[in-house]
Amino acid sequence: MIDYSRFRSILAERRGHVLALTLNRPERLNAVGDDMHEGLEALLADLRHDTSIRAVVLQGAGRAFCVGGDVKSFAEAPTNERSPYETMALVTHGAANLIERFLDVPQPIIAAVQGYAMGLGATLALLCDVVLVADDAQIADTHVPIGLVAGDGGALAWPLGMPLGAAKYYLMTGERLSASEAVRLGLALRAMPVAELHDQALQMAERMAALPPLALQGTKRTLNQILRQRSQLVTDLGLQLEAATFLSADHQEAASAFAQKRQPTFHGR
Repeated sequence: MIDYSRFRSILAERRGHVLALTLNRPERLNAVGDDMHEGLEALLADLRHDTSIRAVVLQGAGRAFCVGGDVKSFAEAPTNERSPYETMALVTHGAANLIERFLDVPQPIIAAVQGYAMGLGATLALLCDVVLVADDAQIADTHVPIGLVAGDGGALAWPLGMPLGAAKYYLMTGERLSASEAVRLGLALRAMPVAELHDQALQMAERMAALPPLALQGTKRTLNQILRQRSQLVTDLGLQLEAATFLSADHQEAASAFAQKRQPTFHGR
């Protein structure tokens, strides 16, 4: 049996044919750090070979789903540890792998989003097959405000969930959507009180797990061809441009300003 609990920052709980995965860095609002990125890649790969699991719930511990990359660690990271090439390769390889892992999982994945889902956190939710949101959810792709191109899945996921013009606006500005707006625009299926989110996500997963798995998974695989085609169109360029902006002075200024709780000043370099 696969050990889904082998990573520090991801909790796993089986319930019959359903697997609940919980992002577990609540003290950092589940920012992607520690072994979370590696863990998600590995666990999603494991699911491809586990016929005992027929549906998955992805959720966050505490008061947030996931606030994305750990911006504080960006500000604290030494700039001379990696060459520009190594930085770009690390960003593009890791993000591309994670997107591919989501597309490869045969089982339906239900995102249960409470509180913040920001940047990469929003992407993690939107790469799931069904998105349920609590009434307190706030969803945003915050790459641009932190000086980065929205290339790690935002350009893939957002335009598939809402009209292109709306996706452009929210990706370019980083403005937040409330739970009701996310449902209205199509990013989420439905909203509900926070206290009901976990149970409703599990109930939906159990209903899907009771369906004929070959038919369900074949339908998902067919529909994911749309995402694969779109990914081939935008992902490589988006990740290359995002990696390049990791090296920009504007990104360093944004990360420093965030850590110092001040307004950043950008100069386009």
